[in-house]
Amino acid sequence: MEYIQVGKIVNTHGIRGDVKVLPITDDAKRFEDLKCVYVGEKKTKLDIEKVGYVKGNVLLKFKQYCDINDVEKFKNSIVYIDVKDKVKLPEGSFFLDDILGMEVYLEDETHLGTIKDILQPGANDVYVVKNKNLEYLIPAIKDVVKQVDIEEKKMIISPLEGMLDQ
Repeated sequence: MEYIQVGKIVNTHGIRGDVKVLPITDDAKRFEDLKCVYVGEKKTKLDIEKVGYVKGNVLLKFKQYCDINDVEKFKNSIVYIDVKDKVKLPEGSFFLDDILGMEVYLEDETHLGTIKDILQPGANDVYVVKNKNLEYLIPAIKDVVKQVDIEEKKMIISPLEGMLDQ
């Protein structure tokens, strides 16, 4: 089975076994459409009983657990879904895990580096591209990102003036 990351359990919530999840998705409401998630390195399958929200986090109640002591072990665990449960994206949109690890090239095929992180400061995402000791911040906008090939894990960019100056 193939999985994609959708969040991280950051804490417990209350005494009845709820967990607080930091969503790693553009639409936190997508948890409402899920029947189950897979948690931690072992990808433990947990059935979702209830979904709630608090301060930008998602609250999940699992059918298997009804006590805070039972869910403590999941703190700091990654939350995954089966790849078949991921939502369909509009043309030109990509999942963060599709972009991470992608090789970045300039239009003349010069290798710039690898996307190691994605920042989400506001209006648009920013790709953190690393190459040896250098790090570049590449805005995820159409004027810069010219081509994305998910299959080849390759991105071609046309940097704005001064963007690559160190």
